Amino acid sequence: MKAFGGPVLFLDRADINTDEIIPAKYLTEVSKEALKPYLLEDLKLDGFKADGNWRGTVKVIVSRANFGCGSSREHAPWALEVNDITCIIAQNFARIFRQNMFNGGMLAIELPEHIINELFSFSSQPDVICDIDTEAKKLLFSWAGGKKEYSYSLSEFDDALVKAGGWVEFADSRY
Repeated sequence: MKAFGGPVLFLDRADINTDEIIPAKYLTEVSKEALKPYLLEDLKLDGFKADGNWRGTVKVIVSRANFGCGSSREHAPWALEVNDITCIIAQNFARIFRQNMFNGGMLAIELPEHIINELFSFSSQPDVICDIDTEAKKLLFSWAGGKKEYSYSLSEFDDALVKAGGWVEFADSRY
């Protein structure tokens, strides 16, 4: 099973859509790897630079409600996956995007709004890390001088998809 967790990128906005995750003009690419440099290229968010030094270091994204809304395409989770982002944490997700994350063996963790607000209170800290224990369903956020733990839940099926590495691996092991 892949390792989950690592450095966190905070995207403080609701309704980040699939066109902002990976612009539609790149959907003709024939490999996941070709999507890599375009992740979040069209995201408009104060203080965020799509060409910033976060690329290649971030493993976890924390965002607001309705992450992954818009067009129902697998390319958005693929662009995250190829950039080694293993987990998105948000208040909720667009249904198809959320399932595409699990189908790709990635985590889409939903937490209540008050906890999401608390997570954003850490965003001013440098080098926030989120360690994820998929067995215990725990998130441990840490930074210089502080740490905080949270529990999360997944359906049995989504948990099995993540632990298998995605839908293809899940199906291969059972059928």
